[in-house]
Amino acid sequence: MYDVAIIGGGPSGLMAAIAAAEQGAHTLLIDKGNKLGKKLAISGGGRCNVTNRLPADEVIRHIPGNGRFLYSAFSTFDNYDIIDYFEGLGVALKEEDHGRMFPVSNQANDVVNALLQQLDRLSVTVRKNTTVQAIDYGESHHRIILADKENIQTKTVVVAAGGKAVPHTGSNGDAYPWAKKAGHTITTLYPTEVPIVSNEAFIRNKQLQGTALRDVALSVYNQKGKKVITHRMDMLFTHFGISGPAVLRCSQFIVKLFMQGEQQVKVSIDLCPDKTEQEITNQLQHLMKEHPKRTFRKSVKGIAPERLLDYLFDFLEIDPTINGANLSNETLSSFVYSLKHFSFYVHDSLPFKKAFVTGGGVSIKEITPNTMRSKCMDGLYFCGEVLDIHGYTGGYNITSALVTGRIAGMNAAWESFS
Repeated sequence: MYDVAIIGGGPSGLMAAIAAAEQGAHTLLIDKGNKLGKKLAISGGGRCNVTNRLPADEVIRHIPGNGRFLYSAFSTFDNYDIIDYFEGLGVALKEEDHGRMFPVSNQANDVVNALLQQLDRLSVTVRKNTTVQAIDYGESHHRIILADKENIQTKTVVVAAGGKAVPHTGSNGDAYPWAKKAGHTITTLYPTEVPIVSNEAFIRNKQLQGTALRDVALSVYNQKGKKVITHRMDMLFTHFGISGPAVLRCSQFIVKLFMQGEQQVKVSIDLCPDKTEQEITNQLQHLMKEHPKRTFRKSVKGIAPERLLDYLFDFLEIDPTINGANLSNETLSSFVYSLKHFSFYVHDSLPFKKAFVTGGGVSIKEITPNTMRSKCMDGLYFCGEVLDIHGYTGGYNITSALVTGRIAGMNAAWESFS
């Protein structure tokens, strides 16, 4: 019999197995895939954004999906401890923009291999290509039933089997029935950190496909016209809609509005977030006064990508060859307004398989925050994306996975000894 059995070999499962074994527990790690740490290996574009160096409060603020639940866990093991832990394993880290931490080597496999070597050093039993069919919960121990009907007995179970996002890494929602069987509630599941679909004519006609916008402010509005969220980052027009960092950050708010029954959601782009409409107007009026014979097209060159400027000229019915001297104040005003409020509607998101993160999951109301222990079943723990916790991209989700994994593994080991 094992003291602790962990199901799932992603970041939270690997950390849970290591943490349990470090406490001296006889530990088993089960994964249905042929490779551990698949999601870690592809994170950060294959460079692995292991965590973020922002203050703990800021990190939790960047986990809008129930991040506050992590305060208790952070008091035991936080993002700074993650940095120390990996450097202690010989993985040198470096800081990039917005506090993101990457291995100096830029190789995600260095992070994965360090964890796998630690599993070896701690004599964790690892079973890959092993599918769990069910868990039979008992009073003194639990039985994990495999697809080939083999039974594994363990004093405690840590479920780290992920959500439904990035299914090619093995996350396909396997764990939710096991949680329900133990009496847990699964909150509504939805894709987050996901590209967004629009049926607007300029999207369907591919007029802006491939156009990248740098450092713009993207806002989301509800059907009453109230602003829900704004994120200032880069974004991209695609053949189906919009994508890129600003869009991924706004996506969960857009998807939630769809879940509330809204058929379409208004979004608006501020192409010049550092300047007011009046400042832009003054700047252009000054420029056109100095160069009255210069075409308007030439006067606004560089203020936005050329394809977007061409679209705005067409949409606003502005002759791009008109010179500054002949441009009406009304036309200038409508152009500047469009730069600050380029608005359109979005109609859907891409599916789970295109999402980076799962929204929803095992309700955190049924989990003890400082141990990750189930309130419904003795000897049962949850960690990582199976929980109803989700953050923005930028190392926040991996931070949540590693922190909850460490807490779950430690506490499962301690319970197995009691």
